[in-house]
Amino acid sequence: MASARVDIISIGTLSRNRLWNETHALRTPHATTILIRGGKRHILVDPGLPAQILGARLYERTGLTPDRIDTVFLTNFRPAHRAGLELCPNARVLIHEIEQEAQQRHLQNLIEQAKVAGDEIAVLRQELDILQSLHPADDKLADHVDLFPLFGYTPGNCGLLVSQPTLTILITGDAVPTQDHFLAGQVLPDCYDLHTAQDSLREAYEIADLIVPAHDNIFVNPRTQGM
Repeated sequence: MASARVDIISIGTLSRNRLWNETHALRTPHATTILIRGGKRHILVDPGLPAQILGARLYERTGLTPDRIDTVFLTNFRPAHRAGLELCPNARVLIHEIEQEAQQRHLQNLIEQAKVAGDEIAVLRQELDILQSLHPADDKLADHVDLFPLFGYTPGNCGLLVSQPTLTILITGDAVPTQDHFLAGQVLPDCYDLHTAQDSLREAYEIADLIVPAHDNIFVNPRTQGM
């Protein structure tokens, strides 16, 4: 049985981790970046580092150059998940339809209601242009690679479920921020919908054998070990 391959390109980090008793931002946040290879597809998930750095990481980890990437998938539209978006100018960039629509409404409202300087309006319009250039993702990105909605942290935060012959790998976006958060049963406090985010965290526990969180390395779900 053919299956998709998952490689961690870059391990992300939070600006601060309250579980480590950090009370203010100490570092630049960026999302964990993943490469999925299925058939002839090369899917880069959450290009969180600046393009030049991420391109070097991609080559170091896989031997691939950015022109080999045909698809980029964003688990959500937070800036930490797309700092390196320009790395793959020829790739089709996908996001969940609900996330795209919700963030578009949010940005349009900010622009319409803004009482800010022209430079700030320009930044908001630039963000809106980026958002409108994205494409709604189909339910299946490739063989054995399916959308897995994990709403709550943002309105349309969406993971990817990668099915392998003997296990499942769930790329969660911010539904699971780090392994420590998962083990503590906690989500990030700045959720769009806290109740829904908690439901998504529980769903990740129920479905996945291996979990790729938004800002940490891949880890084994304790459920598979009877925990």
